[in-house]
Amino acid sequence: MEAKRPKNTNIFFDPLYGFVHLTPIEWEIIHTPFYQRLRWIKQIGFSCFTFPGAEHSRFGHSIGVMFNSHKILESIGKAVPDEELFQAEIKSKEKIFHQSVRLAALLHDLGTFCFSHTTEMAYIRFGETTNQKNSKGHPDDHEHLGSWIIKNTDYEGGITHILKKYNIEPQRISDLVKGVDPSKLANQILHSEIDCDRMDYLLRDAHYTGLGYGAYDRDYLLHHFTVQEIAGEEILAIKHNALHCVEDFLSARFAWYSQVVRSARGAKYDALAEELTFYLLEKGKIHTYSELLDMVKNDPIKFYSFNDSYFMSLVHRLYSEGYFDKNIRMKDIAHSLLFEKSPKTIRLDEFRQRILNQDDTTTNEKIIKKAHDKVEEIRNFLKKNGSEADWLVVDIPKKSIVFVNSKKKIIKNKTFSNLLLERDPAKILTENGDVQLLVDIDNSVISTLQNTFNFVPNVYCSESAHTLLKDSGII
Repeated sequence: MEAKRPKNTNIFFDPLYGFVHLTPIEWEIIHTPFYQRLRWIKQIGFSCFTFPGAEHSRFGHSIGVMFNSHKILESIGKAVPDEELFQAEIKSKEKIFHQSVRLAALLHDLGTFCFSHTTEMAYIRFGETTNQKNSKGHPDDHEHLGSWIIKNTDYEGGITHILKKYNIEPQRISDLVKGVDPSKLANQILHSEIDCDRMDYLLRDAHYTGLGYGAYDRDYLLHHFTVQEIAGEEILAIKHNALHCVEDFLSARFAWYSQVVRSARGAKYDALAEELTFYLLEKGKIHTYSELLDMVKNDPIKFYSFNDSYFMSLVHRLYSEGYFDKNIRMKDIAHSLLFEKSPKTIRLDEFRQRILNQDDTTTNEKIIKKAHDKVEEIRNFLKKNGSEADWLVVDIPKKSIVFVNSKKKIIKNKTFSNLLLERDPAKILTENGDVQLLVDIDNSVISTLQNTFNFVPNVYCSESAHTLLKDSGII
C-alpha cells in the first residue's frame, strides 16, 4: 500500500502519467523565471511545422523526466517514503539522495536554447566562449548553460539560492546534471542508454505528434530495474525478463530519430533555423552565449525572454525592417521559417540514408567524404552558373543514430577497466545472476545489431537552385 503524502502537496496532472506530486523545493524552483521560461520552448523544435500537435514544451518534459527518475528509484528500492520525501525539514542521507536525483532530472534542461537543440547547434558551432582565452574549452551548449544557472544564481528567486535554502548542494546537482557525480547509480538513472530522460521523451513526443514510433511498455520496464554491486559500486541493471522490452525501447528510439527527427521532412526547418542563428551570431544580432551567462547572473527576467517567442519575433522584426534584403539567401531562409515555405530536398545517391557499421571507420569516412565532396561540387556549380537566390543548406550529421554503442566503441571510450562500471551502456541481470552488457547477451537482437548506425545526410536548396540542378542533369 502506498504511503500517505502530507496533505496539501502540490500537484500537476500530466497527460502521460496522471497526477505528479512535487516537493516544496521543486514547487519553488518551477516558479522561478528560469524554469517558467521552459514553458515557451518547444520540445522538438520546428517539428510542429510537420506535426501540428507537437506544441509541447521543455517544461512538461522536464517534470516527466523527474517523475520517471522517481519511479526508477522506487523500483530499485532507493526511494524514501513519501511522508519523508515531502517533509522539507527531514534531511537523512537517503532523503537527500532521492531528492537530489529528482532535482537533477527536473533541472537537466534548464539551459535549453530557443527551439531546443535547433538553435543550440549554431551556438556550439560559433563557439564564442569555447574559443576565448583562459576558457576551459567547454562547448557553448545547454548543459553548461544549465550548470551555470544552478551554480551562479545565489540571489532571491535564483536556483542556487533555493537549493542552499533547502540544504541541497548546488555543485552536487550540477554534477548530476552533467553525469559526473560520484554515484554511478545516480548517473545511470539520469544518463544512459535507458534513462529517465529517454523514457519520457519517447512517449511524450509520440503522444503529441500522433505517431506510434516511441511506443514501449514503460510499466514493464520500470518493474524490472534492479541495483547490482560491481567491484564495490552500485550500478543500474535490468532483469533478463525485460530483455525484449529493452529491445523495443531501443528500437523505438532508433526509428524515432531515423524516421522523424532526422528525416528530410522532419529536419528541414531545424536546419534552416540553425543556419539563420549562426548568421545572426556572426552579425551580432542575437544574444551571444556570454550575454546569456551575464543575464543569468544579473538579470533573470531578461533571460526569461530567451525563448522561442524571442527568436521568432527577432526574425520577424529583422525581416520586416528589411535587414535581410542585402542577403537573398538569408532572406529566403527567414521567409521559409516565418511562413512555413518548404525548401527543396536534393535527392542523390550520396545523400541517401544508409545503415553503416560503427566499427568500419575506413568505409564510413569514405561515404561521408563522398557526401561532402558532392556538396562542394554542387556549390561550385551554383556559384559558377547560378545567382544569390540559388542557395544550399547542408545538414550532414556529426552524431550517429545507433541502437547502442558497439562493444568496440565502449572499449575505445572506456574510463574504467571494468566495462560494467561505464555509465552509458545498458546492463542486463541474466537468469543465472550474472550482470552483462546488453551487447554481450547472446539471445538479444540488439547484440546482433550493435555495430549498426543510420547515416542520414540531408541537403536542401532554394526552388530556383533545384530547377537549375535538375535542368543541368546533376539531379
